[in-house]
Amino acid sequence: MRYFITGTAGFIGFHLAHRLVGEGHTVVGFDAMTPYYDVELKRKRHALLERFEGFTGVIGRLEDRVALAAAVETAKPDVILHLAAQAGVRYSLKEPRSYIDSNLVGSFNVIDIARDIQPQHLLIASTSSVYGSNEKVPFEEDDRADEPMSLYAATKKSMELMAHSYAHLFAVPTTAFRFFTVYGPWGRPDMALFKFVEAIRQGRPIDVYGEGRMSRDFTYIDDLVDGILRLSQAVPSEASRLREGAVADSLSHHAPFRTVNIGGGQPIELLTFIETIEQRLGLKAIKNMLPMQPGDMQRTYASPDLLKALTSFQPKVTLADGVGRFVDWYDEHYPQA
Repeated sequence: MRYFITGTAGFIGFHLAHRLVGEGHTVVGFDAMTPYYDVELKRKRHALLERFEGFTGVIGRLEDRVALAAAVETAKPDVILHLAAQAGVRYSLKEPRSYIDSNLVGSFNVIDIARDIQPQHLLIASTSSVYGSNEKVPFEEDDRADEPMSLYAATKKSMELMAHSYAHLFAVPTTAFRFFTVYGPWGRPDMALFKFVEAIRQGRPIDVYGEGRMSRDFTYIDDLVDGILRLSQAVPSEASRLREGAVADSLSHHAPFRTVNIGGGQPIELLTFIETIEQRLGLKAIKNMLPMQPGDMQRTYASPDLLKALTSFQPKVTLADGVGRFVDWYDEHYPQA
């Protein structure tokens, strides 16, 4: 099959594209190589993809509709997977405009181009952050998600709403998958696992927000990719609602549009996460205990029921196993002096 993927130099997009080209599919990847974090890491990811004959990388910004449309025309995709975004909750307090440009304007361009080419399936990456101040757990896809606690979450929810309207107006089958604290090899340097491993290895303190009492539903990257690819085959239609009473289904009553959590439903407290890293490294962390940061959620907790009903899949890699795989990768690529 032919795929168009935005964000292939990013953490998730890289892993997704790598899986697809490794299986013999054709992928055109689109990425801006923005300097939000180490651009060299992004280049290394793309270099690995470019070893495959089936991969073509295009450098460009989502906001540039002409360049984006040209890349999609080159791809002639059966499936569009939109993963590129300005990520990070805390960074949205510093550079809010970049979230509007990428996550709203850029995502609209992807959605609007999908209307023109009518792929078999459009999949867009959303986030558990859209659940915001929701106190009901686990988070289910048909829960209210209209009280975002960060601009990042607000832009992602807005993207979902734009995509729903286009699915309704132009019959573009669309799935928005909400991921939950994804981690693993080739991860972003601004995320907790990378920062914690680096600091602990170097004997530096780590900042522990919320006094370590926050909890997250961690998802290993391979599980996320499995979930995305299985969902790509579960194309929504207005007639595809699951049997009522079997599971809460987020399929729209007015469009071939569905939201789906990709998470294991096993939240882990931040202090337990740190202990798992310490055990793998054989080192103790120096903890700098701090209050909650603006925009942070106290907990994320996925209901995996809809994902299981649609794909017979649920994330399964344990935290200890996943952290171990990340540390092995980190030690190979960032050897200690």
